[in-house]
Amino acid sequence: MKKQHTQRHPGTQLLAATLALLVSTTAFAAARDDLLAGYAAAAKSGDPHFAGFSAARGEAFHRQSFAGGKADTPACTSCHANDPRKSGQTPAGKAIDPVALSASPGRYADPAKVEKWFKRNCNDVLGRQCTAQEKGDWLSFMISQ
Repeated sequence: MKKQHTQRHPGTQLLAATLALLVSTTAFAAARDDLLAGYAAAAKSGDPHFAGFSAARGEAFHRQSFAGGKADTPACTSCHANDPRKSGQTPAGKAIDPVALSASPGRYADPAKVEKWFKRNCNDVLGRQCTAQEKGDWLSFMISQ
C-alpha cells in the first residue's frame, strides 16, 4: 500500500500557530483577570471604600523603599529592574526575567506561582505579607507595562 503524502499550505501552518498563541494568550488573560478579581474581593472585604486598583499606586509601590524587610532588599527594584521591562538580578547574582507583562507575556498566568512569589518577595522587602490592594496595584502596574 502506497503512503499518501499531503502537503500543507504554509498559510495553514501560520494560521494554526496564530490560533494556538491566541488561545494561550486568552487563557493567560483569564487567569490574570481571575487573580485580580480575587484581590479586589479581598481588598473590598478589608476596606468597604476600596474603589479599584491603580497602576500609578503600583508603580510607586514598586519603586518605594521599605525598612521592615531584609537590609539587602529594601525595594522591589533591589532585584527587579527600575524599568520592569528589563531583566533584574538577585543579590546572589541570579538573573530574573522582566516582570512587565509586555516583556514576559506568560507571567502571572499561574495563581499559585504568583502567590508564592508575592509571599516570598513581600516578606523580603516589607517584612510582612502584602495586602490584597498592594498586590492588585502592583500587578496592575506590571500588566500596564
